[in-house]
Amino acid sequence: MKAGERDRVGALRLISSELQRAHKDAAGREVDEVAVLQRERKRRLEAADAYRDAGRTDLAEGEAREAAMIEQYMPAQLSDDELHEIVGDVVAETGAASPKEMGRVMSMVMPRVQGRADGKRVSAVVKELLTG
Repeated sequence: MKAGERDRVGALRLISSELQRAHKDAAGREVDEVAVLQRERKRRLEAADAYRDAGRTDLAEGEAREAAMIEQYMPAQLSDDELHEIVGDVVAETGAASPKEMGRVMSMVMPRVQGRADGKRVSAVVKELLTG
């Protein structure tokens, strides 16, 4: 706040508020903070896309900046090579050979990447390996 970084202060307040809400809603259960950050980042990116589609690039840029700030507090993302390796291992373990088995592979991959890869990215790699 003292540095005058209004965007960062706003993003941190948003993160704090959402984490507090998640802990309150959990009522004693464990809260996955990374999932909260992922959800909020995804919301910002979707809002930025919607603003761009509506011709409001000023608002889209603000949402994209917030998403980037939220991303700074998330675990480092897996590289494409690391993600391909994890998905390849799961495909080999399960013996999956067709896109029909995508759900089974996804259900095993997502816990292994735990916040280090977006679901869309994982889905694309699984689809690529099962159709290729």
